[in-house]
Amino acid sequence: MTQMTALDTLVPGPLSLAGHRLGTPQQAGALTMVPISGPAHRGYVPPRTGLKLTRVAGYGQVELSNRADSGVAIVPLHIGYIQDRAQNHALCRSAFLAPGQTVRFDDACCVQQSQGGLLSERDQWFFVLPLELRARALDLRGVTGYSKLWDDIAALNARHGLPRRGHLEQILSRKRAVLTQFQSRLELQPAQLGALFFVSGRFAGLEIAPDPRYFAEMWTALVCFAYGAAAWHAEPAPPGPGTAPYDLAPHDGTPYQGTPYQGAGLAGLRAALDRDRSVRLTEIGGWLADAPTGPVELREEERYLDVRLSTVTAPHLAGQIVTDGDRTVYASLFAR
Repeated sequence: MTQMTALDTLVPGPLSLAGHRLGTPQQAGALTMVPISGPAHRGYVPPRTGLKLTRVAGYGQVELSNRADSGVAIVPLHIGYIQDRAQNHALCRSAFLAPGQTVRFDDACCVQQSQGGLLSERDQWFFVLPLELRARALDLRGVTGYSKLWDDIAALNARHGLPRRGHLEQILSRKRAVLTQFQSRLELQPAQLGALFFVSGRFAGLEIAPDPRYFAEMWTALVCFAYGAAAWHAEPAPPGPGTAPYDLAPHDGTPYQGTPYQGAGLAGLRAALDRDRSVRLTEIGGWLADAPTGPVELREEERYLDVRLSTVTAPHLAGQIVTDGDRTVYASLFAR
């Protein structure tokens, strides 16, 4: 399977990822990340420096502003905001914000069941909903009701061995030190503007940003929270007392014993490394070939000039995608 064939299996219909290429896979425990490079699309505002949550108008109602003087903001799919002593919210959908525009999202979901106050701009940080909640959140776009995700959050907490409550911060905040280990063990590459994510060898998600700066600002939210939480849950339990509380080295429950590369001098080591990379890419292609496929429905949701935001739905795949003609500008697609 070629790199383009591998990527094209994930985009619906006539949409194209022409020019995008897979990099060297990286693994931290159950999470595998394959960097994607490709053509950059200029004129898009990055989410951390340009997009701000200005206020919560009411429970389930949040306002976001594009504070840039130029450039449209693509609101990242399933972005959420957390602040101490504040009511935490996440969005169920993406959207476009023109320069200087403020938009109120009336279909946001509160991800903190007990009252903590309303969110202000000070000291806010953002996340992306964990993989296990994303399909349900997308289904609930356009549905008002601030508590609509609480039952799903409670079930997710229970699966993680946490109290069955609609408090997502039990994972995002209290387990933040554990989840941020993925950020330190997976390395963002120069010119990287996307990634494939796999959990325990199964396709978990495809993320494409307009340019490397946008993706760099999404890096922590994606690696640690959107996909890291699922990978953390997939990890085997620590072997016993006295061991590290969380071991992200690849293993099957026994201590990892790496085999050093064998080669004659630097040239031999480089050749061995190249062979290893080729084997890993072939393995990734096999994972993609084994991923479920089927008919995909593409529904346009919004337009900004010539750019379109569409929702992708299928029994095996869901998410949203931004296109300019047949070119993919932004994509956040995840396995169901």
